[in-house]
Amino acid sequence: MVEPHGGRLVERVCGEKTRRVITEQAREFQSLKINADLIKDVKNIAFGVFSPLEGFQNQADFLSVISHARLANDVAWTIPNVLDVDEAFASTIKPGDEILLVSDDKIPVIVAKMAIDDKYSYDKKPYITSVFKTDDPKHPGVKAVLDKKPFLIGGKIELINEIKTDFAKYNLKPKETRFLFQKKGWKTVAAFQTRNPPHLGHEYVQKAALTVCDGLLINPVIGKKQPGDFTDEVILASYESLIEHYYVKNTCVLSTFETEMHYAGPKEAIHHAIARKNFGCTHFIVGRDHAGVGNYYGPFEAQEIFNQFPELGITPINFRAFYKCKKCGAVVSDKICPHGPEFQVDFKGRVVRQMLSEGKIPVEEMRPEVAETIIKFKDKNLFVK
Repeated sequence: MVEPHGGRLVERVCGEKTRRVITEQAREFQSLKINADLIKDVKNIAFGVFSPLEGFQNQADFLSVISHARLANDVAWTIPNVLDVDEAFASTIKPGDEILLVSDDKIPVIVAKMAIDDKYSYDKKPYITSVFKTDDPKHPGVKAVLDKKPFLIGGKIELINEIKTDFAKYNLKPKETRFLFQKKGWKTVAAFQTRNPPHLGHEYVQKAALTVCDGLLINPVIGKKQPGDFTDEVILASYESLIEHYYVKNTCVLSTFETEMHYAGPKEAIHHAIARKNFGCTHFIVGRDHAGVGNYYGPFEAQEIFNQFPELGITPINFRAFYKCKKCGAVVSDKICPHGPEFQVDFKGRVVRQMLSEGKIPVEEMRPEVAETIIKFKDKNLFVK
């Protein structure tokens, strides 16, 4: 089994006795409300998805990540995991304090206890340009950082209450995926990241990876996405259909990765690979413009960046352009198909979305069972508003 990132699988979950004591003494702690995306960060830290992190990053780690794409101890890390606060809150705390992180619901739920290790102001410009390679405020990741509050606090967390999503049954933790892979006898596992329902191109790269690996982890991102993206419910239902009808039994596992998309292209590809390594995967499928948005990144930058991290401990499986070739009569890539563009049918997301929203099956791009599953959601919510 592949070693977790940084050498050990982190677990920051308090026991029942501690949970009960903290709940009873909650009024004695200062509390900070956190949104749904930060709650997902807390869970990912607590259950080891973000190993070796044990909490939100202090200043030394933050500066090292944006300067060198590494934590202060030289372990590879490309996207800061930080907790932002306003000046008023920052003025009330100091290193050594303990606070409670609570949900921002009308009736707040205690999520975690945090031991404050550091409090610091930061310059957003190098943060933005390091992670996103652009300072364009139209980039959704850039805008998210620009909207952050002016101070950051770092320190270890302990999860008190896991706030579960509507899709909790799909949300396997790293301990669970690792146990499952071992039980299945998989020595090599390829992870496939997605934020869309599967078209024939996706199926092609997944099955190509399965020819060299024992098993496949299909790991959709569940969390905040861009307006116009397919909803989480649609993505999961469509993959259930594909697996049922087109995969050999017991060759793949469907489990969610609950996180916010940063759309950071190459830097996020490394971040995603590290998380899949912690889930127990040995290989990570990287396609064209992985985690990109708009035209901010070159089509293969997310593959090329892995050359900068030879010690990462998870092997990228790179796929370039893939399409359906009318002459070959199959889904192919530019590496194996010699025929010209006149024979190529590209997988155009805009066209597929339009056809599905009209109740039509895009037969050139998608399995009929998958399309029919998606169309059932037509009168509900197919897309993020």
